[in-house]
Amino acid sequence: MTTIRRPLLRTLTAALVLTAASCAVPPKPATPPPSATTLPPTPAPLPPRVPFEVARAKFVQDTARQYGIDPAYVQSVLANAQIRDSIVAAMSRPAEAKPWRDYRPIFMTDSRINGGRQFLADNRADLASAEARFGVPAEIITAIIGVETSYGANKGSYPVVDALYTLAFAYPRTGDPARAAREEQREQFFRGELAQLFALGKETGMDITQLKGSYAGAMGWGQFMPSSYREFAVDADGDGRRDLFDSKADVFASIANYFVKKGGWVRGGPVAVRATHDPAAQTFEPDALDPIYTIADLKARGYQPLAPVPAGATAVPLRFDGANGVEYWLGFRNFYAITRYNISKHYAMAVYQLAESIAGRDIPPLPAAAATDTPPAP
Repeated sequence: MTTIRRPLLRTLTAALVLTAASCAVPPKPATPPPSATTLPPTPAPLPPRVPFEVARAKFVQDTARQYGIDPAYVQSVLANAQIRDSIVAAMSRPAEAKPWRDYRPIFMTDSRINGGRQFLADNRADLASAEARFGVPAEIITAIIGVETSYGANKGSYPVVDALYTLAFAYPRTGDPARAAREEQREQFFRGELAQLFALGKETGMDITQLKGSYAGAMGWGQFMPSSYREFAVDADGDGRRDLFDSKADVFASIANYFVKKGGWVRGGPVAVRATHDPAAQTFEPDALDPIYTIADLKARGYQPLAPVPAGATAVPLRFDGANGVEYWLGFRNFYAITRYNISKHYAMAVYQLAESIAGRDIPPLPAAAATDTPPAP
């Protein structure tokens, strides 16, 4: 056995200790590179638009095949349809884009309120029948007709074929990449409604080339789109026809049926209630209008209803830039049902407040002293 002399042993031991100590010290971390600024994701580029003639030819074949219609008939109708610049312009400036302080005065006028009361009185029997059958109050049905057509005085003067043809193949484009997908989606929606118009004509025997409506292609007293006409129109007068142009009984029942089947209207349920919001709490305003939040949850977020709320009710918080300041509301299932008619909280609130006024339960605008915030400058 080899004998290690003691001085050498001490030297080796010291070396081993130094080596172990150096291994125990963690290496100095590398300096991380400066973080890059996070940019919003770039919208995926849309495929190039299909040329007009190609898209139109495909529409003819698809519509004929889907609904069992002679393609020559579809082609003949489209041959006489017009792309109208006035329709493109109207679609580019919807009233719902206005702030509440400007939108509300369009519909909350003495003439529209008094006209609604007279309309309800003149049609009380048919309105009461629709209310009893579907559970939608007569004043809500009346307010829809008041907002949509001023109680039948303005059902629209655009040929429905032209309106849908224009928006199906020339929907207005802003050039904003962030809005391109939505604009393409809207054009496809109107293309589908144009196809539905041909199906509606086949089912009802109506000459679709003679129908008049809004710049968006909505028809009749209640301004139904073709797909809604086909799905929700009701023959309430028993004449074997679902007539939304000349039968007010059919019109009232169809509007109520729409609310129930598409919106889930709750018989006897509330629509909306004014609320306050704690300035110290962060404003919570969901993008979707689904009333899925419990009152306890909303109270925890700083919202306090200013009227009794049914036990177990759920709601969605709503914020409006009113004439005298920010208004807070809670919208219930029946508020959501109104937004299925027009996907706008401004529209639904206008219908609700007009209905309340027609029924003699006026909702005054928020007093200036009660304003909880200052609306943005016009």
